[in-house]
Amino acid sequence: MSKRITELTQRIEASLDTIRPYLEADGGNVKITKVTDDHIVKLEFVGACGTCPMSTMTFKAGVEEAIKKAVPEIKAIEVINLT
Repeated sequence: MSKRITELTQRIEASLDTIRPYLEADGGNVKITKVTDDHIVKLEFVGACGTCPMSTMTFKAGVEEAIKKAVPEIKAIEVINLT
């Protein structure tokens, strides 16, 4: 992993840490599976978030918003198991 991707990943993790308490309160979480060289983030919802019918709203209103605000150079965010 390049130094640039490592730095982006750390910043993304920090942005996710701001919303993790809310996800964890409902028995879920989110993890980064990959950050590509062209600045696309691939995430996976885990725990209750992986099967929750509200996960699309959680992604749009919480996860995506937090990442884009903290790491504006990210071009796209994909959730590999969004229901």
